Amino acid sequence: MATRAQARESVIGLLYAYDLGNEGIASFVDDILEDRKIRNKQKEFALRLFNGVIEHIEEIDTEITLHLDKRGLEDIGSVERSILRLATYEIKFESLDKPIIINEAIELAKRLAGDNAPKFINGLLDKVNK
Repeated sequence: MATRAQARESVIGLLYAYDLGNEGIASFVDDILEDRKIRNKQKEFALRLFNGVIEHIEEIDTEITLHLDKRGLEDIGSVERSILRLATYEIKFESLDKPIIINEAIELAKRLAGDNAPKFINGLLDKVNK
């Protein structure tokens, strides 16, 4: 059975594809999650996260942009942007423990993003959380 961390990683992949202009990815979410063996409660969790980010993407992007120093959202890599969007959604709209959300985002950044990403994501999400 898949873990929440695996479900989040799958959502990052979906958000990454969406961010690169594949807005039609939403119609393939079920198939993609099934291919990754994300099922049952974890599938419900992943769908809730993906759909929530897409539904609130403007609010999420505004929140992230508020905490960027001199850079714009477009200056952040697509993977990092996807991780930030997911974690910001969870912080703002889910009733999950905030330190766990931030830690999961940092772990995702360590696995999926550049060397400086974990520190950057940690700092920005700390600001979002306050």
